[in-house]
Amino acid sequence: MPDEPLRLTVLGSATPYPSADNPCSGYLVSGAGARVWVDAGSGTLGPLQRHARLDELDAIWISHLHADHCADLLTAYYGALYADVRLAAPIPLYGPRGTADRLAAFLTNTARRSPVESAFAVTELSDGHRVRVGGLTLVSRAVEHGMPAFALRVEAGGRSLVYSGDSAPCDALTELADGCDLLLCEAESSEPEPGDGAPVHHTPEQAGATAAAARASRLLVTHVGRAMTPAEAVGRAAARFAGPVAHADPGAVFTV
Repeated sequence: MPDEPLRLTVLGSATPYPSADNPCSGYLVSGAGARVWVDAGSGTLGPLQRHARLDELDAIWISHLHADHCADLLTAYYGALYADVRLAAPIPLYGPRGTADRLAAFLTNTARRSPVESAFAVTELSDGHRVRVGGLTLVSRAVEHGMPAFALRVEAGGRSLVYSGDSAPCDALTELADGCDLLLCEAESSEPEPGDGAPVHHTPEQAGATAAAARASRLLVTHVGRAMTPAEAVGRAAARFAGPVAHADPGAVFTV
C-alpha cells in the first residue's frame, strides 16, 4: 500500500560466514507498497521467504560482491527459474559492475552461458545512482572497501534509512546518511585496521562517530566481527553516539 511505513527486517547480520542462528548480511526493506532485498548474504534466502517470495520482490540491491553479501543470489537464480516460482519478468537487480558476469561464471556448467538475465534484470550501480522502486527512492554512493562497493539510502514518505554496506569511514557515507532517521552501519573491526593499508571496515566507535557526524536519529550496528559480542559492539558505538543504539539481531523488524 502507498501509505505503508518504511520498515527494515533483518534477515541476517553475521560475518564472514553464517553462525548456527544468524545468516550473513541481508535485509528486507519495505514500504510504500514495495519490497527490496538488500544484500543476499549466505543463508538469507531462507528467512526472506517468511516475508516475501522471490516473485513478490520489487527489486534486489547488492552492496558488493563478497560472498557474505551476495552468495544467495546463486540459489535465488535456481529458485526463480527452476522451481515453484513463476516470474512475470526478471527481478530488477542493482549491483556493482560485473555482477551478471560473476553470477554467470559460477552458474555456467556447459559451453552455453547460464541465462542469468532470465532471472535478474541487472543494472550496474554507479556513484550517485538513483532509482524509484514503487514508492521507494533508492540512492547509492560509492564507499571505501578496497573494491567496488556501495552504500544505500532509502526514502519514502519523508522517512529515510541508510545502509553502509561494507565500508571504512568515508565522506561519501557520511554525506549519504546526513539527517537520516536510521543508520544501519557495519562494525566488523574490533580494533582500528593496521596503518599499512587503506581501511575497509568500521570499528564500533567509528560507526558511532559516523552516525554522530551524519546527525542520524538512530544507529543499528551490524556485520559485527567475531572478536566481540553484539552487546560489546553496541556499548562501544554508544560511547561515540548520543542517540539510541541497537544491534541488527536476525529476525528483528525496525519501523523507520
